[in-house]
Amino acid sequence: MRLSKQNFYKKAAFAAASWFGAGYSPVASGTVGSLAALPVCWVAQEIGGIRGIVLTAFILFWVGAFATKEVLKYTKHDPSLVVIDEVVGQLLAFVFVAFLPSTWMMYLLGFVLFRFFDITKVWPACYFDRKVENAYGVMLDDVVAGLYAGLVLYAVYAAGFGF
Repeated sequence: MRLSKQNFYKKAAFAAASWFGAGYSPVASGTVGSLAALPVCWVAQEIGGIRGIVLTAFILFWVGAFATKEVLKYTKHDPSLVVIDEVVGQLLAFVFVAFLPSTWMMYLLGFVLFRFFDITKVWPACYFDRKVENAYGVMLDDVVAGLYAGLVLYAVYAAGFGF
């Protein structure tokens, strides 16, 4: 059986959007996607610091937007299987502390903060989540959550709590 071009794009989009299967978790797929993002965050930070994180987030944002656009042809808005947006948001949670050495405490706190902001959808994340009913809306609410988490993570560090 030959895989058609359309079928290939569909399969590739679902694989990327689900972060290679993490989004198919039967419970808490967003949390599973965020956890699956942590090794990518660590590698991006170790290899390139802030540039590595920003570049990786930028590339994955566009991959995610294109993959999510394809997935949305077959599903409802912001389906739970799409977790590449969590990967991008989780990356951005570490952008303001990328100059620091990686520690498990920093990653744990960044993970918890990102999940908090992703779930609570503080403005303008709620706008993107509710009003922008396309792939960009799916991606951008997590970008906002990641940036909020990053700012709080930096504030914790700057307040002298360290990691």
